[in-house]
Amino acid sequence: MTDAVSLKPDLGRYGAWLATRSIAPELAAKIESLGYRAAWVGGSPDAELAWVEPALAQTNSLQLATGIVNIWSAAAAPVAESFQRIESAYPGRFLLGIGVGHPEHTQEYVKPYTALVDYLDELDAALVPTSRRVLAALGPKVLALSAERSAGAHPYLTTPEHTAKAREQVGNSVFLAPEHKVVLTTDRAKAREAGRGVVQHYLGLSNYVNNWLRLGFTEDDVRTPGSDKLIDAVVAYGTAEDIAKRLDEHIQAGADHVAIQVLGGYDEDTLLPTLSELAGPLGLTPSS
Repeated sequence: MTDAVSLKPDLGRYGAWLATRSIAPELAAKIESLGYRAAWVGGSPDAELAWVEPALAQTNSLQLATGIVNIWSAAAAPVAESFQRIESAYPGRFLLGIGVGHPEHTQEYVKPYTALVDYLDELDAALVPTSRRVLAALGPKVLALSAERSAGAHPYLTTPEHTAKAREQVGNSVFLAPEHKVVLTTDRAKAREAGRGVVQHYLGLSNYVNNWLRLGFTEDDVRTPGSDKLIDAVVAYGTAEDIAKRLDEHIQAGADHVAIQVLGGYDEDTLLPTLSELAGPLGLTPSS
């Protein structure tokens, strides 16, 4: 089952990524007003996605996406019920991102690929269209599944080099929306400290480590707390123009959309100033 070829999602080039499990309607409206076309909500949201509707009601065209719903903690049936309710009220404005999470965090993490396929089968049975769902995908096997069973892939904590390899594998008709972290500062030490504070958590997770090794990073690079080379590759910093240039490398490598994660906090006082500074260099047009 695939309709991704004819119905590739259009989330614009750039969106905001939040590790908050939900989004307040007022924040969604402010993100939209800056010209961003999408807001991604991470932190493994619950199966009941009731927070989506108020945020969509408060905005005009902003799309909301989950990045990602964890298949181990959110059963397919209630997720599908939430999707159908949201889609009925706000057609084409919600994108369901799902993934298998991390084996280190889930006791029942057995045969994750098979579990993901079974989950997709349940979504198919509940008539959740492939055109409105994406998979968290890093390695070749799940990237291939994302192309076959969804609109595409939402790779997390990657580089433009990974984006290029992913695009080469899945082809041009598949949606590709990597996440990239940013710190708006020209103080290299400060930026690396902020980046390392977040990235080092993932150095203990095999799927990320293996992906970095496939990209050519060494064992030394991926050993805690992470080399400067690794941090600089996955965290963009500098002026707003410097960051925009780095994010655009994903677009040039084949990404349809880049989800921007601002490090340092997800409250409005931290998030919005950075998104505002980036909007101009990213070529975004604020809405009235």
